Amino acid sequence: MLQHLRPAAVLLALFVGLLGIAYPVTVTVIAEAAMPGLAGGSLIKKSDIVIGSSLIGQEFKNERYFHGRPSATSAADPADSSKTVDAPYNAASSSGSNLGPTSKKLVDRVTADVEAMKKEGSSLPVPADSVTASASGLDPHISPENAAGQIARVAKARNVPADKVRDIVVSRTEGRTLGLFGEPRVNVLALNLALDAVAP
Repeated sequence: MLQHLRPAAVLLALFVGLLGIAYPVTVTVIAEAAMPGLAGGSLIKKSDIVIGSSLIGQEFKNERYFHGRPSATSAADPADSSKTVDAPYNAASSSGSNLGPTSKKLVDRVTADVEAMKKEGSSLPVPADSVTASASGLDPHISPENAAGQIARVAKARNVPADKVRDIVVSRTEGRTLGLFGEPRVNVLALNLALDAVAP
């Protein structure tokens, strides 16, 4: 029996060392050397203080800031751990709403969000990403159309010309990756930081 266990134990130790230690360490070292920012989590700093990541969205409620997509993430209810409560942009609980197009809850929420955008002064057609959550609930980007619909509100709240805010949005709009993949997008945290720098 020992003659059968010895090769299995040797192979197990070999593959744990190779695939569980050597491979991850090698990949980490190469990533840190080749692209330290990306390997470190794409962190965004303000005055040497980490305030977020360009990969994970944050919730902005203040009228002076651009708002991200709705987020369907949740967290344990502090009053009853067997239940959950809404916790937008909770990176520890990435998830979509899983509500289908016939869900009354989804229809009511989207309708309320559309009405809220119209009250803010948006006269544009409402972009889908301004009223629907992403699959992860952590999307850090919005579409240029979504940002354009918020310019009037942000400009009014900051008491600056809308054209100035529009120029900041245009300067922070990212194109398709390699000119082919994805859609044009605006990172909400980066946009809001640029806005604070130009129009505090």
